[in-house]
Amino acid sequence: VFPETSLKATGVDFLKSQNTQEHHTDGYNIKSLVVRRGQPFQVLVSLNRELRAGDRLSLRFGIGENPMKIRGSLLSLKPERENFNGWKISIVKKNGKECLLSVTSSPNAPVGKYNLHVKTGTNTYKPENGVIYLLFNPWCEDDAVYMANEAQKKEYVLNDTGYIYVGSAYSIYDRPWNFGQFEEFVLDACMYLLEKSKLSLTDRRDPTNVSRAMSALVNANDDSGVLLGNWSGNYINGTSPMDWIGSVTILQQYYKTKKPVRYGQCWVFAGVLNTVMRCLGVPCRCVSTFDSAHDTEENLTVDIYLNEKGEKMNSLSLDSVWNFHVWNDAWMKRTDLPDGFSGWQAIDSTPQEQSQGRFQCGPCPVKAVREGDVYLPYDSKFVYAEVNADRVYWLVKKVNGKDKYFKVGTETQAIGKNISTKAVGQNRREDITREYKYPEGSKEERMSMQRAYSFIRPSGLTPRSGYASTVQTLGGNVQPLVLKEPGTKTGLQLKITNAEPLHPGNPLELAITVMISAPGNWTVELIGSCQLQYYTGKVQANLGTIKQIINLEGASEMQIPLKIAPDAYMKTLSSVEDEVLIIVTAIAEVKETNDKLTKETSMRFQYPPITIQMPETAQLYNDFSCAFIFKNKLNVTLENCKLLVEGLGIFKMTTFDLGDIMPGRIMKSEVICTPTRLGEKKMVAKLISDQIKGISAEKGITITE
Repeated sequence: VFPETSLKATGVDFLKSQNTQEHHTDGYNIKSLVVRRGQPFQVLVSLNRELRAGDRLSLRFGIGENPMKIRGSLLSLKPERENFNGWKISIVKKNGKECLLSVTSSPNAPVGKYNLHVKTGTNTYKPENGVIYLLFNPWCEDDAVYMANEAQKKEYVLNDTGYIYVGSAYSIYDRPWNFGQFEEFVLDACMYLLEKSKLSLTDRRDPTNVSRAMSALVNANDDSGVLLGNWSGNYINGTSPMDWIGSVTILQQYYKTKKPVRYGQCWVFAGVLNTVMRCLGVPCRCVSTFDSAHDTEENLTVDIYLNEKGEKMNSLSLDSVWNFHVWNDAWMKRTDLPDGFSGWQAIDSTPQEQSQGRFQCGPCPVKAVREGDVYLPYDSKFVYAEVNADRVYWLVKKVNGKDKYFKVGTETQAIGKNISTKAVGQNRREDITREYKYPEGSKEERMSMQRAYSFIRPSGLTPRSGYASTVQTLGGNVQPLVLKEPGTKTGLQLKITNAEPLHPGNPLELAITVMISAPGNWTVELIGSCQLQYYTGKVQANLGTIKQIINLEGASEMQIPLKIAPDAYMKTLSSVEDEVLIIVTAIAEVKETNDKLTKETSMRFQYPPITIQMPETAQLYNDFSCAFIFKNKLNVTLENCKLLVEGLGIFKMTTFDLGDIMPGRIMKSEVICTPTRLGEKKMVAKLISDQIKGISAEKGITITE
């Protein structure tokens, strides 16, 4: 009898096109096989002879530096053995020297990079490029990130473009953003972050831990993560946060250099975190909240200090109200919490406050915010305050040479407005405020508020202790004067509007309307101010103030104009690196009744548009041309203009220098695009100049075979 030839594997075919289509991973621009957990994939093993009854064949999957069975980082799967750590393997069919195997990973397997070896008896075969990337699987019912709705998965997992909503509650606009989770090196960057996170293998099974770790690693504040935050207005040795139009360049640069990329602000952090979560297979969306509170004391009040002209004072407040703040919602089952808190979880990678010693935030169940269950992990008190704090206005007056504080208003419904995300399958804004909070004034809202307060115990409405202590040095013991809130006896109301569009280079034609509803003769003192501020609430320039005594008879109203000349603001506009908002603050006091009211409105400048011209459809690998047209309809020259252009799958990110564009001039730039991927694609363009920080445009195109 001839001795047996010992069985050896000679090749492995990862059947990439078949597997990736079934796993919704065919978009990833990467050589290796990418699959999702809890779902079968097939590999074809070639052998040196036919497989016989007594042969021992196993597939070995190893993860990490030094895989070991005892640690669970090495899985040895034999076709006849049903189950190993929740993984299964079976022989689909044998055909001569080939053997088709089906592998199903556990729906709670650790996500990451696995190496595949084929073991036959004592022989081990290591295939060339034998790396398999294993991701979360929203298509698998047993996965913690399972999402039932197909259209939602298409948006929150597979869509690689979208919008981030910015501006102010008074004028919201969309900033197109390329997430680009399928682009080259992006998945590798995410795998690098997973390794850098030092999460144990057990922690890597659970999207709760993974999303928390990623919220820490997308900012570079304490772990040399992806992006360095900078709100100083000086971006000389990096890229201004306004100059990004997507996450791809950022993650590619980070993966290449392993050093933090300069610089980000909240929408950039949110855009990158969205890319990372979608790339790993966790459904995720960018969420913008307008008039978002940054409540450093967790006492549910944000104190705003105004001087006697009614201008906001930067120096006194650690608390702030951001015109908008962007974070993310990630979708998952919370196995670590009582029932009822699964679904959307808020995560935030903008470095605002430390949580457990690191700049990380979340995941915090959106339902816990709505119900007031702010004791639940993670960081639910902070997120609750961001959308629910009260805004309290204090007027700082000199009395006998000492600062005295007069409370001139409390806004209980001003914080956490118009919470927005991109609608599923449509290019429009969806308002999701109701997911975060009950309608203002409803019974549920009051119950939720009482519940939250019972866990937070807010301090009284005196100026915040941290601030009061710094003031004592100015002049002995300052006792803040807290005025009782009179329910306004006169029905006093304020409205702030603009009569003309707010174009840079034109006068700002603003108006404050004072309204009273009670009969009688009333004397109203009105103080109004106009300032330029960053979206973080930091004042950049004081543009002008008015002070007027108005007499109103009976139920009536009067409009007081507030006009700002271009010279008052153009210099500031050209010298700052960030987009600034126009902010108008009004304080009214009815002399006869002592009624006081404060109102603040922020508005944004309006800009002429960019037009993108290109065909509706094009064929794969067939060049087409795309033109960008911009007419400067403003009456100021736009200096040092740059055009940023990126189209995922059609055109790599490029910056064009356009120099100065005089009033009335038309600028036209043309590029030649080569489509490399099929389906709906999008061209995104952005124009930046000294005077204007972001005019964006986009246009879609369908790429066919």
